[in-house]
Amino acid sequence: MVAAVVLIRSVPGDVPALARRIAGIEGVAEVYSVSGEYDLIAILRVEQYERIAEIVTEEIAQVSGIERTNTLTAFRVYSKQDLEGAWGMFD
Repeated sequence: MVAAVVLIRSVPGDVPALARRIAGIEGVAEVYSVSGEYDLIAILRVEQYERIAEIVTEEIAQVSGIERTNTLTAFRVYSKQDLEGAWGMFD
């Protein structure tokens, strides 16, 4: 599984409606409304890196109300479950 984080700045308007439209795109796992420089963060989880490019440039970019995006592709995922599992192997 490949993950990416898409930071999204919206034009002034209805951020919740924009978030719902983005959340409906296949491959978008979650959309968070946030404070700061960006208005939304979309978490993508897909099988292949190429799908990230398709989602960001062909689907998210086509959603009306987006001013700018910044995409961060994850190299590795670290989670609490991973850490707990690693320590369990020493039992």
